[in-house]
Amino acid sequence: MSFAIQERVNFMRPVATYTVVPHIPEALERLPELAYNIRWSWDHETIGLFQRMDPTLWDQTYHNPIKMLGQLSQENLNALAADDGFRAHYERVMENFDDYIKSAHKAWYPQQFGLETAPQVAYFSFEFGLTECIPNYSGGLGVLAGDHLKAASDLNVPLIGVGLLYQMGYFQQYLNVDGWQQESYPVNDFYTLPLTQVLNDDGKPILISVTLDDVDVHAQIWQVKVGRLTLYLLDTNIPENPGQEEQDLTDQLYGGDREMRVKQEILLGIGGLRALYAMGIEPAVCHMNEGHSAFLSLERARILMERYGMSFAEAAAITSSSNVFTTHTPVPAGNDFFHPDLIRQYFKDYWPQLGLSEKEFFALGRFDENNPEEYFCMTILALRMAAYNNGVSQLHGDVARLMWEDVYNQVPQHEVPIGAVTNGVHTFSWISSEMSILYDRYLGPRWREDPTDKTIWERAGNIPDEELWRTHERRRERLVAFARNRLVQQLERRGAPPMEIDGAHEALDPEVLTIGFARRFATYKRATLLLRDEERLLRLMHSDTPIQLIFAGKAHPHDTDGKEFIRRLIHFVQEHNLHDRIVFLENYDMVICRYMVQGVDVWLNTPRRPMEASGTSGMKAAMNGVLHMSIPDGWWAEAYDRRLGWAIGSGEIYEDEELQDTIEANAAYDLIENDLIPSFYERGGDNLPRTWIRRMKVCIQELSPVFNTARMVQDYTRKYYYPALSHQRLLAQEEYSRGREFAAWLNGLQESWGDLEVGSMDANFLDNVTTGDTLRVTVDVHLGTIDPDSVAVELYEGQLNIDGEIDHGHTHQMHRTNGSDRGEGWHSYAVEFKAETSGRYGYTVRVVPRNPDADHALRFGLITWA
Repeated sequence: MSFAIQERVNFMRPVATYTVVPHIPEALERLPELAYNIRWSWDHETIGLFQRMDPTLWDQTYHNPIKMLGQLSQENLNALAADDGFRAHYERVMENFDDYIKSAHKAWYPQQFGLETAPQVAYFSFEFGLTECIPNYSGGLGVLAGDHLKAASDLNVPLIGVGLLYQMGYFQQYLNVDGWQQESYPVNDFYTLPLTQVLNDDGKPILISVTLDDVDVHAQIWQVKVGRLTLYLLDTNIPENPGQEEQDLTDQLYGGDREMRVKQEILLGIGGLRALYAMGIEPAVCHMNEGHSAFLSLERARILMERYGMSFAEAAAITSSSNVFTTHTPVPAGNDFFHPDLIRQYFKDYWPQLGLSEKEFFALGRFDENNPEEYFCMTILALRMAAYNNGVSQLHGDVARLMWEDVYNQVPQHEVPIGAVTNGVHTFSWISSEMSILYDRYLGPRWREDPTDKTIWERAGNIPDEELWRTHERRRERLVAFARNRLVQQLERRGAPPMEIDGAHEALDPEVLTIGFARRFATYKRATLLLRDEERLLRLMHSDTPIQLIFAGKAHPHDTDGKEFIRRLIHFVQEHNLHDRIVFLENYDMVICRYMVQGVDVWLNTPRRPMEASGTSGMKAAMNGVLHMSIPDGWWAEAYDRRLGWAIGSGEIYEDEELQDTIEANAAYDLIENDLIPSFYERGGDNLPRTWIRRMKVCIQELSPVFNTARMVQDYTRKYYYPALSHQRLLAQEEYSRGREFAAWLNGLQESWGDLEVGSMDANFLDNVTTGDTLRVTVDVHLGTIDPDSVAVELYEGQLNIDGEIDHGHTHQMHRTNGSDRGEGWHSYAVEFKAETSGRYGYTVRVVPRNPDADHALRFGLITWA
């Protein structure tokens, strides 16, 4: 007998698809509307409504109201509709929701700048951490992006978000029996998440495409309602992409190799902008949150070139004036550098569309345009193509100016045009429901309306000590119960012996001083610093006034050193039988984060300064009255006050890292022994730690109104968004005629700048002057064909450092006098200034561009010194 060989067919592939949605009783018909707007994630009343429907199912569905509604039986839904108490709760929540949406005109942005009828700012990020049931984040960067959107919604900033939607998200962490981190990648079902597809007028998905190595890759668009605004996410796992490689492009966040990374960044930057245009959204301002989306700056220019017949120089001059870039990485290795061959492979057909040569294109992402071996850097591209650049804390701004000063030709380091907006956290997403009730009672309702008002937070001093402490104790008890439950689950999954599992029910003590450490297990964060002197730590654990530690955090899948930190911690616990004093919670996520920042007594942070750009977990803790103990790095460098927390060391930077670890570990032990433990355990007859509570109140009063995303987004709006929007509207007048004039001005300067020369200087003083003297300096400058109104001639003076250089000099605008006797093209300038303080000073003269349409003129790389 013979059988015909037939091609194998995937008989499991459906002929057609359909979606089943729950039948919601009429009395509760707006539940899906509520569930699809993730404003519920920062409203305790709405969370309580969903939890009330079925507490067990709410937890089983990972706090996903869409999935929960789909799994509730019709009988349960009908019973809820018939429940007067539930209906009253539902109606109260809907009334509050409607008031939030309809009162948009009363929010901060419309009151300050006027109501916008369309989105003006597009915020691009590689990841967004909005809520745990949308696992589209890995850690701090994504959660910050999510908090940014939430605050923008509260303030009604005309902003939208743009990112990628990952089928597998970031990895799920679990440990093997040896304590070594393992990774799994569960597949997300987008149809059971609180997001929807963006459809055209015919009810079909809107698709966009980008060309990757001669292959057109298509993506559909999903949207997430975030209060008053929308986040758009691109997804390539669609049949329009016939190849598996193309469909898998949005599978994993931070997965794959360098080639996968550059393809994802092309999709985010170029594809993300195309998606907005396909939906009829044309943002006036684009904000690149980290360098991942920097290719959007090229696409913005290309679109303008195509529409208005501009050159790249014209389009880049115009669009860069409304681009904003935020760098989050204080170490070079954390920035994306791509091999020239990889960029050549994916952009060989793109740079001709920009009218650029290969060398001109690569120059946009290199320090040295004449070095063909230099890698292409996304951060440099973003810096060159954005008028507004910033770090994420004041210290990080200093670090970023040092890191990237070579991008800006001959600009003094402190004047490098990279500012700083210190990060914050979304107040209502991270404060516990119990603390919220306390704040409602003693701060009044305005803490919700304006979380940046310091006078409101000062009222935290009025909270009775006993009430504040009992509220905090309840949160610690909840944390301990949560940690025990998670630990049992971890041990059962790992196949641990029954005795060890039983012991997990006794892990931790709800009355012991509890220190939390939860963040990415990168080596510079030094998660194991407290293990430096094991004997000393053991004494702290076993004393009559003990401490206990809760750890959580993931190491990157390729970071073996970070994984070793986790393994060492687990082994230390096992070797010394510390299961009742140290717990490591696997698979750190937003749920674990909430329990920890709301329940520990002290938040520990031990980065190697200055490698922590900002850090935000300690801010979340502070709003809950949790005290902070940290190296003075990132945000803590500007927030530290001995009345509200502890600094480990004084911000020293050591060349010998081993020595640094020893010194700072000992400093941490000293603080714990001599300050934390006494102030926590010293109680009066009422069993209240009055010194500790006093610190808690100061912590709430001083940190809560400052380190929140309402303040942060207001800073971005005042410093960057609104000025950028104003510039864009100015340059766009009369089909960009004003923009073309600006570009022509810049191009003329660039062509003629080489002829500029600073001549001899004269002064009315010699070597010694007296404080209060009026000093006069004159100089001749050869401008050639450059219009004198196009430049600023500045005296640059300041105290000299030990190397004889001007340190953090000051500028004085010089004024053109009647002319120069040196001939055609020469001009004379003069300035008078006072000698304010004594010391050794120096001065020089420089010439820089000047144009009312240019923000941060030093970014153009045009500067000539005497």
